[in-house]
Amino acid sequence: MTWSNWAGNVSATPARVLEPRSVDEAADVVKRSADRGERVRVVGAGHSFTPLCATDGALLRLTHLSGIRGIDCARQRVRVAGGTPLHVLNPILDGIGLALPNLGDIDRQSIAGAIATGTHGTGLRHQGIAAAVTGLSMVLADGSVVSVDDSHDPELFQAARVGLGAFGVVTEVELQCVPAFRLRALETPGRLGEVIDGYEQLVAEYDHVDFHWFPHTDRVLLKRNSRVSDDDPGQPQPAWRERLDEDILSNKVFGALNRAASLRPGIVPSLNQVSARVLGAKEYTDTSWKVFCSSRDVRFRESEYAVPRASLPAVISALRTWIDTHDVTLPFPIEVRSTGADDVWLSTAYERENAYVAVHQYHRMDDGGVFAAFEAIVREHLGRPHWGKLHTLGADDFARLYPRFGDALQVRDRVDPDRRFTNDHLTHILGP
Repeated sequence: MTWSNWAGNVSATPARVLEPRSVDEAADVVKRSADRGERVRVVGAGHSFTPLCATDGALLRLTHLSGIRGIDCARQRVRVAGGTPLHVLNPILDGIGLALPNLGDIDRQSIAGAIATGTHGTGLRHQGIAAAVTGLSMVLADGSVVSVDDSHDPELFQAARVGLGAFGVVTEVELQCVPAFRLRALETPGRLGEVIDGYEQLVAEYDHVDFHWFPHTDRVLLKRNSRVSDDDPGQPQPAWRERLDEDILSNKVFGALNRAASLRPGIVPSLNQVSARVLGAKEYTDTSWKVFCSSRDVRFRESEYAVPRASLPAVISALRTWIDTHDVTLPFPIEVRSTGADDVWLSTAYERENAYVAVHQYHRMDDGGVFAAFEAIVREHLGRPHWGKLHTLGADDFARLYPRFGDALQVRDRVDPDRRFTNDHLTHILGP
């Protein structure tokens, strides 16, 4: 069969596609692949834009390894099967009075895939999903099954929390949760310059800040989320408004606008003015995951880089200048978020507070050189690319950008000396 990712920009022809129904079966797949001299990659929802999962060997889907495997109520920790999709996990956690501290804006990924690529969300006082991982169960290259945490093989634990699937098959994830909480969401239109000028105050005042700048205009959609107490009187959106915003405007109408843009690129500046106005102001309060996550049906390609937060104004200014002076049309907004620093070796936020800048292009349109230009801009600011999004950096670059990169490679040499869990892309970014 031919496998392709969600965006359709990566495809591969694996020798076998396997869906183990237990950890023992997953271990057996790895052992048999070793006997065949076959490489193994694991795929979740296929939401990475890089060829992380591409293989001509065995492709594993952990579809059947899903659900909660254990709950530690006293410590508010849960053990979750690696193939559990976030959109399945979030309501289950809510049902037992728990939540993940932070989430990205898409919930289609499996939990193992989300942490493997460093899915991060937003909020300067908060961190990415991998920072909530307190333990992992993995199938290693020799078929052995191990459980690791801060006390049991802490080096492997640190390397595999954001592990790119390079250290083993993650079959279970232990997560440090928090009590379920609600968010007050405030979304308003704004101007790019005003938002950039006030950005430091915004991220200090609100728990989670996210803004979308519509290229070829100075318009933005600013999203501010604040955690509220249980007795807060705020109400969710009416069902009709939620369907209007999520299903009709953000997907059906936006999809139609992008199809029109692909046929007539010259109308994009006007379309972006329309998009910025259509996605207007609103305020509501709801369960955290319902506010964090939204549906994304319109397909695109994306490059996202983390830069030191102080570099954000310079990056946006340079990117805007490049877009305005080149023959490129971008109907998708550019998204900006921030997170606090963490201690995960291969996390983009390792020991650094970041601003994240994400450039998108509709999947039916050429990027016009914007991805390469964006990468050149963020290179000047020690940009660390999101592991699942478009970039061209290699192992030499990452050795400079990540203080513990060499330590992670040593762990890889120890647990996968024959490179059972590799492909051409991993060879490029981690080395042979």
